[in-house]
Amino acid sequence: MAQLAAGVAVVTVRDGRDDLGATVSALMSVSLEPPLVLVSLASAGYLNEVFLRQDRWAASLLSSEQAAIASRFATPGRPSARLLVAGTPHHRGEQTGALIIENGVAALEAETTKVISAGDHTLYLATVLSVPYIGSARHPLVRLRGRYRSSSS
Repeated sequence: MAQLAAGVAVVTVRDGRDDLGATVSALMSVSLEPPLVLVSLASAGYLNEVFLRQDRWAASLLSSEQAAIASRFATPGRPSARLLVAGTPHHRGEQTGALIIENGVAALEAETTKVISAGDHTLYLATVLSVPYIGSARHPLVRLRGRYRSSSS
């Protein structure tokens, strides 16, 4: 599957007073009407535990200039998402309270409607609640063969 290019996003969730997040390349559109997306998370991770408790979350679809942010959110043992976005333009989603990274290609807020166990991952089917921004002039960050790449290269 490393041969298949995939867009890179950071998913975030607010859990009480803490913020968590992770870099994902398994985020996809499922339906336009109603607007549905699906994200896949490793079942063994703490983020998955929080997603099972919190139905509302956000996804920031990163631009080609945001590979450093993707790396921060992919690092094992990473700190709170609030520390990971320090110095990076961001805001809280109105629908979810989750952190949304600005200057990507788009962002969305979602509410999980179905949880599906799938091998060593958990799939979250979600209704899109809002699209805080679309940056159509920016190039998306993609992952291919284990490396981040600009879609324009």
